[in-house]
Amino acid sequence: MPKPLAENDTARLEARIPVQVYDQMQRAARLRGMTLTGYLVAVAGEDARRVVENAEIVRLARADQIRFAEALINPPKPNRRLARAAKRHAELIERR
Repeated sequence: MPKPLAENDTARLEARIPVQVYDQMQRAARLRGMTLTGYLVAVAGEDARRVVENAEIVRLARADQIRFAEALINPPKPNRRLARAAKRHAELIERR
Protein backbone atom coordinates (compact mmCIF):
# COMPACT_ATOMS: atom_id res chain seq x y z
CA MET A 1 0.00 0.00 0.00
CA PRO A 2 1.53 3.38 -0.98
CA LYS A 3 2.22 5.78 1.81
CA PRO A 4 0.17 8.99 1.84
CA LEU A 5 2.03 12.04 0.55
CA ALA A 6 3.04 14.61 3.12
CA GLU A 7 2.32 18.25 2.32
CA ASN A 8 5.99 19.00 1.84
CA ASP A 9 6.76 16.03 -0.45
CA THR A 10 7.92 17.27 -3.82
CA ALA A 11 8.82 15.89 -7.22
CA ARG A 12 11.19 17.33 -9.79
CA LEU A 13 10.01 18.51 -13.19
CA GLU A 14 12.34 19.42 -16.01
CA ALA A 15 11.23 20.79 -19.36
CA ARG A 16 12.84 22.35 -22.38
CA ILE A 17 10.78 25.31 -23.58
CA PRO A 18 11.33 28.08 -26.10
CA VAL A 19 13.28 31.04 -24.67
CA GLN A 20 10.42 33.37 -25.59
CA VAL A 21 7.96 31.33 -23.49
CA TYR A 22 10.44 31.16 -20.59
CA ASP A 23 10.93 34.94 -20.65
CA GLN A 24 7.18 35.49 -20.75
CA MET A 25 6.64 33.17 -17.76
CA GLN A 26 9.43 34.94 -15.84
CA ARG A 27 7.75 38.28 -16.51
CA ALA A 28 4.31 36.98 -15.50
CA ALA A 29 5.76 35.55 -12.28
CA ARG A 30 7.40 38.89 -11.44
CA LEU A 31 4.16 40.76 -12.15
CA ARG A 32 2.39 38.51 -9.67
CA GLY A 33 5.20 38.88 -7.14
CA MET A 34 6.02 35.18 -7.35
CA THR A 35 9.03 33.04 -8.12
CA LEU A 36 8.95 31.22 -11.42
CA THR A 37 8.54 27.93 -9.56
CA GLY A 38 5.66 29.30 -7.49
CA TYR A 39 4.03 30.72 -10.59
CA LEU A 40 4.33 27.44 -12.51
CA VAL A 41 2.98 25.41 -9.59
CA ALA A 42 0.01 27.77 -9.22
CA VAL A 43 -0.85 28.03 -12.91
CA ALA A 44 -0.20 24.42 -13.90
CA GLY A 45 -1.84 23.08 -10.75
CA GLU A 46 -5.03 25.07 -11.35
CA ASP A 47 -5.16 24.06 -15.00
CA ALA A 48 -4.58 20.39 -14.12
CA ARG A 49 -7.37 20.53 -11.52
CA ARG A 50 -9.75 22.09 -14.06
CA VAL A 51 -8.90 19.56 -16.79
CA VAL A 52 -9.44 16.60 -14.45
CA GLU A 53 -12.68 18.10 -13.12
CA ASN A 54 -14.01 18.63 -16.64
CA ALA A 55 -13.15 15.04 -17.55
CA GLU A 56 -14.73 13.51 -14.43
CA ILE A 57 -17.80 15.64 -13.77
CA VAL A 58 -20.87 15.15 -15.91
CA ARG A 59 -22.75 18.40 -16.41
CA LEU A 60 -26.39 18.26 -17.44
CA ALA A 61 -28.77 20.91 -18.69
CA ARG A 62 -31.57 21.75 -16.23
CA ALA A 63 -34.14 19.73 -18.20
CA ASP A 64 -31.82 16.71 -18.22
CA GLN A 65 -31.20 17.08 -14.47
CA ILE A 66 -34.94 16.98 -13.85
CA ARG A 67 -35.43 13.99 -16.17
CA PHE A 68 -32.57 12.13 -14.44
CA ALA A 69 -33.94 12.85 -10.95
CA GLU A 70 -37.43 11.74 -11.99
CA ALA A 71 -36.04 8.49 -13.39
CA LEU A 72 -34.29 7.83 -10.07
CA ILE A 73 -37.43 8.59 -8.06
CA ASN A 74 -39.80 6.70 -10.36
CA PRO A 75 -37.72 4.24 -12.38
CA PRO A 76 -39.41 2.70 -15.41
CA LYS A 77 -40.34 -0.96 -15.29
CA PRO A 78 -37.67 -3.23 -16.80
CA ASN A 79 -38.38 -4.21 -20.40
CA ARG A 80 -37.79 -7.70 -21.81
CA ARG A 81 -34.22 -6.97 -22.89
CA LEU A 82 -33.26 -5.69 -19.44
CA ALA A 83 -34.88 -8.68 -17.73
CA ARG A 84 -33.02 -11.03 -20.08
CA ALA A 85 -29.73 -9.22 -19.42
CA ALA A 86 -30.26 -9.42 -15.66
CA LYS A 87 -30.98 -13.15 -15.89
CA ARG A 88 -27.87 -13.74 -18.01
CA HIS A 89 -25.78 -11.69 -15.60
CA ALA A 90 -27.06 -13.75 -12.69
CA GLU A 91 -26.15 -16.95 -14.54
CA LEU A 92 -22.66 -15.74 -15.43
CA ILE A 93 -21.69 -14.04 -12.20
CA GLU A 94 -21.30 -16.19 -9.13
CA ARG A 95 -22.84 -14.73 -6.00
CA ARG A 96 -20.46 -14.23 -3.12
